[in-house]
Amino acid sequence: MGGDIPKQFLLLSGKPLIMHTLEAFYSADPKIDLIVVLPESQRCYWDSLCKQFGFEIKHRVVNGGNTRYESVKNGLALLNDTGLVAVHDGVRPFINIDLIERCYKTAAQFGAAVPVTELTESIRRLSEGTSFSERRETFRLVQTPQTFQLNVLKNAYQFPYRESFTDDASVVEAAGFKIELVIGCRENIKITTLLDLMQAEQIIKSGF
Repeated sequence: MGGDIPKQFLLLSGKPLIMHTLEAFYSADPKIDLIVVLPESQRCYWDSLCKQFGFEIKHRVVNGGNTRYESVKNGLALLNDTGLVAVHDGVRPFINIDLIERCYKTAAQFGAAVPVTELTESIRRLSEGTSFSERRETFRLVQTPQTFQLNVLKNAYQFPYRESFTDDASVVEAAGFKIELVIGCRENIKITTLLDLMQAEQIIKSGF
């Protein structure tokens, strides 16, 4: 974002992004066990934001690591070995109840569920100084929440870290488990740029 405030704490419609995200999961199930993974240096700031905005949804906070892999592993350490777990980007505030439920149901049946959307633009593959056209129909854009049976995800995170681990699905796949795809939703955007934040404000104004 180019600013001093971490993007998950930027204001969207008057309150921090991550609060919108947590509220979405709470709306899906008020009994849900929410775990927020943050760098240790940000925990006091998060506590102050919760007080400032009167945020009272119950959640636990754990220190993150140097990589996404380490951060997820730290969060998993707080959970039992049975049940289901969804790993979600804190800056995807427009996750809806229907997608959350479909991910959980699919993971309960198959072990691992990942939401995806189709590409709408042409793509090219770069190789040795040139590029080649690819059929976009054979590719998908990956979203979160990536949802798993807890024993599947915990077993996968026993494997040593690799640079090829870009998300939880890649860790689970490397451990030999099959990934089941779930149809995602376009509005489940990841806010990483100022343009994304502007789009998010418009989504809020449209009555999402």
